[in-house]
Amino acid sequence: MGKRSDWGFPVKMSCACAALLTVIWTPLARAQSAEEFYSGRTMTMYVPSGSGGINDASGRLVARHLPKFMPGSPTFVVQNVPGAGGLTLANRLFTTLPRDGSVLSILQRGTAQLAIAGEPAARFDPLELTWLGSISSYQDDVYLLIVNREFAAQSLDDLKVSGGPTARLGASGPGATNRTFPLIARTLFGLRLEVVRGYTGAPAISLAQLGREVDGQVTSLSYLKANQASEWKAKEMRALLAFGRTTRHPELPDVPTAYELIGDERAKALLKFAELPFYMAMPVAAPPKIPEDRRNALVRAFNEMVANLDFVNEGNKLHLDMSPISAEALTRIIADATSTPPEIVARYNAIAGVKQ
Repeated sequence: MGKRSDWGFPVKMSCACAALLTVIWTPLARAQSAEEFYSGRTMTMYVPSGSGGINDASGRLVARHLPKFMPGSPTFVVQNVPGAGGLTLANRLFTTLPRDGSVLSILQRGTAQLAIAGEPAARFDPLELTWLGSISSYQDDVYLLIVNREFAAQSLDDLKVSGGPTARLGASGPGATNRTFPLIARTLFGLRLEVVRGYTGAPAISLAQLGREVDGQVTSLSYLKANQASEWKAKEMRALLAFGRTTRHPELPDVPTAYELIGDERAKALLKFAELPFYMAMPVAAPPKIPEDRRNALVRAFNEMVANLDFVNEGNKLHLDMSPISAEALTRIIADATSTPPEIVARYNAIAGVKQ
């Protein structure tokens, strides 16, 4: 038997223990700094829709600019994950995607609302996601009910007439604002609207509208300017109603807002909850519980990015509403929505078709 150490173990075993303690106490065992983690890393930006459209444009814009403000200057690849009105991606972000700070996502603006409303397919808590902020608070944008120029109705009143024209509006999955707001408009104002479901996103709906497969859609002014600019400029379509604002949009002074047409307080509370997604119009999030220093680095980079003139100018060229809000402001909006009275949420669910 070999010589024993002062600890009572053979010398060879003592050396092994010493080596183990060295591993534990050396800097090699400490956590990586944010800069070390991100240096040379390829990150993933997920987009909850197919190519084209506002979510895809926003995700790719962030993927191009955010690395300039991050420690270690990582790069991004963009991956489109359409499905279930954004729920597929939100669920993955919450449950299976890495929680190490290597993954970000643009989320559908209505996805957090679905979770608050109790949609069973929403398997995530929006308050536990790591929010970086939102590119847009809809400050300069507006959500419009539009119809093709040749459609018979010239105003909202024409859509209320018994036996009059019925507008067929294209829509996508549950939680998508292009689906919810035709239903809200039909309920609150008695409009003759038929919601044609099943489209994969705004680009597909626009193609259907241009092909006269549907009479119109509910979409944003920024989307029309970016993706149907020639038709919008040529007045191939007209707006009948505006959502997401309490005052009329300066470019559309003749188009009434939903708020100005409602007098009932309960209906206003319903509209407030329904319009929640607009005030967090293009949110960026990471999975829950990522390391704090990486979370701080991401939030700091996002704040610097949205204040950068190159980022703002490129967003403006894409006709995005560049009116950012911080992670803290975004979290407050979501927290406020969770305090909506249950009876208002129940009525919203009945209208929007949110399952319970």
